Amino acid sequence: MTNSDPIIVAGWREWVSLPELGVPWIKAKLDTGARSSAIHAFDLSTHERDGSTWVTFSIHPWQRSDADPVEATLPVLDRRSVRSSSGHQEERLVVPMQVRLVDRTIVTEMTLSRRDEMGFRLLIGREGLRQGFLVDAGGSYRGPRPNRTVRARNRGTHGPTG
Repeated sequence: MTNSDPIIVAGWREWVSLPELGVPWIKAKLDTGARSSAIHAFDLSTHERDGSTWVTFSIHPWQRSDADPVEATLPVLDRRSVRSSSGHQEERLVVPMQVRLVDRTIVTEMTLSRRDEMGFRLLIGREGLRQGFLVDAGGSYRGPRPNRTVRARNRGTHGPTG
């Protein structure tokens, strides 16, 4: 973001995409109380590539569904001790991840954690939001969103099959 980029107002929850992972739509909670961003990730496996640590992991892009898992491989930036909202502390891998939020693509540090029991499988924290976003705590889905069919399927227990 440059000084000439306008501030974008986003709702407390938004539909976002993860361009480099090929995920066109995933619901995200925008959380100004969280420093880091986090995504539900499973089957984590680290390996060395060109002297750096990389991680291969899978995500479930649909709420309350394990349909359509997406596998990704990204460089590990850090291992960070993170305290959850329940007070539990755990070490998480941190990766750089592109996120398209309300028509702006940013790269943010994303921690990989088990969020399958959480209301949102993707949380965008202050480090990502400070890249030109203001959160309207009373607003939801102010940015682009998928068509009605995709939204309806995501509310149920089965994600889209295509």
